[in-house]
Amino acid sequence: MTYEFLQQYWWFLVSLLGALLVFLMFVQGANSMLFSLGRGEEERRMLVNSTGRKWEITFTTLVTFGGAFFASFPLFYSTSFGGAYWLWMAILFSFVLQAVSYEFQNKLGNLLGTKTFQWLLVVNGIVGPLLLGGAVATFFNGSNFIVEKMNMTDQLQPVISHWANASHGLDALLDPWNLIFGFAVFFLARILGILYIMNNVNDENIRSRGSVRLVGATIVFLVLFLSFLVRTLLKDGFAFDPATGAIVMEPMKYWHNLIDMWYVTIVLLIGVVLVLYGIGKTVVSKTYVGGIWPVGIGVVLVVLCLLLCAGWNNTAYYPSNADLQSSLTIANSCSSEFTLRTMFYVSLLIPFVLAYIAYAWRKLDSRKIDKEEIATDEEAY
Repeated sequence: MTYEFLQQYWWFLVSLLGALLVFLMFVQGANSMLFSLGRGEEERRMLVNSTGRKWEITFTTLVTFGGAFFASFPLFYSTSFGGAYWLWMAILFSFVLQAVSYEFQNKLGNLLGTKTFQWLLVVNGIVGPLLLGGAVATFFNGSNFIVEKMNMTDQLQPVISHWANASHGLDALLDPWNLIFGFAVFFLARILGILYIMNNVNDENIRSRGSVRLVGATIVFLVLFLSFLVRTLLKDGFAFDPATGAIVMEPMKYWHNLIDMWYVTIVLLIGVVLVLYGIGKTVVSKTYVGGIWPVGIGVVLVVLCLLLCAGWNNTAYYPSNADLQSSLTIANSCSSEFTLRTMFYVSLLIPFVLAYIAYAWRKLDSRKIDKEEIATDEEAY
């Protein structure tokens, strides 16, 4: 295991966590349509209890994603989470609203009313995917930060990186292409949310509404995502010269990445086929409710490949628009070889954790949610 292998390995794991996080945002997608899919209080309660059994997995994955970045690429963590803190605080605050809303909407003494907390779930369902998508888009479009490693020797102000303006991350939302990708993630979360609800909630009215709204969400998502993808593949990218350490602009860099890493391209195409198959079969068949699984697997594969293209093949995964040479790469922002090697052995436990999550998921979904269960379950939200 060379140092370079460990760097590539940990970028793969971080990318995989990011891909799983996007899939798990079906919770936010379903919550954003709480008043659209559920027409009455009883139907909305079924929806809340469906997503309520999975929201903790999504939140835990978000925290783990940040923790993995902190451990393996600490310079990114300090630059992005420390510099663009207004953007990340807005994301985290929306998830805090989600947690509070689940736990308190039907508690005794709730002075705000059930609907208030349900609307807060809708807010998280919109804000969470939109801002996360905008943050991920900066991996391809760049952010405004400056890195000065020589400051480590300054005893009065040992600050390695700082934001180049006072917006502290909110300027990412001023780039229309970041917003386009953010809205693409938002509609993707809606697609996943609809498919999950159709699979998990045993109610014909909810399923029929979901099938209709699935078509509209898919059309909007495809327009937004394909626009962003084509533009990204054709634009200049941020290349890294491993011999000199210099960051240079390379025409069609991300297109070249797909060509050079043909194995990533194959996985990407498999993911696209799975997504289209799951959505298409759900729309065509009135009895098929298992679309969440091919679409979910496809989404994980597609997002994983996009993040690999952002970091592998000598690419700056976190470009700086303020100072090109401050851009972060896998090589110049990672932890020490000792740290990466130690964490490698710890990461061998990941399959056991995933197996436990799969087991718990299966037990939670052993019975589909219906009106009878909600009425008799004392622990229901």
